[in-house]
Amino acid sequence: MNETVPVLESYPLEGRGVVVVIPTYNEVDNVIEVIQKVLNELPEARVVVVDDNSPDGTARAVEEFSQSDAGTGRVSVLHRERKEGLGAAYRAGFAAAMSHAAEICVQMDADMSHDPTYLREIVAAVALGADVSIGSRYIPGGTIENWPPVRRFLSRWGNRFAAGMLGLAVNDATSGYRAYSRSVLDRMNFSAVVAEGYGFQVEMTHRAVRVGARIVEIPIRFTDRIRGESKLTHHIIGEAFGLVIGLWFRERLLKRGYRR
Repeated sequence: MNETVPVLESYPLEGRGVVVVIPTYNEVDNVIEVIQKVLNELPEARVVVVDDNSPDGTARAVEEFSQSDAGTGRVSVLHRERKEGLGAAYRAGFAAAMSHAAEICVQMDADMSHDPTYLREIVAAVALGADVSIGSRYIPGGTIENWPPVRRFLSRWGNRFAAGMLGLAVNDATSGYRAYSRSVLDRMNFSAVVAEGYGFQVEMTHRAVRVGARIVEIPIRFTDRIRGESKLTHHIIGEAFGLVIGLWFRERLLKRGYRR
């Protein structure tokens, strides 16, 4: 069931085992500022940066920060040999977070589009009993800044398409700003998720709904990146569309008694 929740910024999170997973590829201009703001909002949290061998030195910059007084003991880098996609990065990051005894796993982008000031509210919703807390652009109070009309259209109607086809009852199934409880990640078998890009967010939402997760949405202000290049491509859009169709067909076949 999808719900909205009251303001939770002041909820105490100490001892909750929060790990924030941030995937990166060529984000040297943004990543340190993002990490600093995350640690300012959640000083009790750990940060795992999953870097896909960025040629611009992103991983090196994070390692240098992790060795400073500000980052000591709280920031680590998971190095991957090549760029394999957003979904693969998050799967690796969640596994690393759970190895750090995470009870709440947060995912967010490194491009400054996800404002860290919403972190406490998103995390507190899970600490108070939600299985999944989604930073939503498409509920009252949620907004998008600096997006061209075509991208707004694709995002808005892509969400409606996914929700309608799959019965998700979630307003923002493609949001990449969210938190999961450890228990729901286990129940969802997140390591078996195959999608990348926006398709990863949809597939994770679909799995959460199918295991009966309690999902809440927190209104956020989403701002398009100022520095660096967008990772959105026609391939990613096509993959998300194909994923929804594939999941819909698979469920129709299972309901008719067919088994692969």
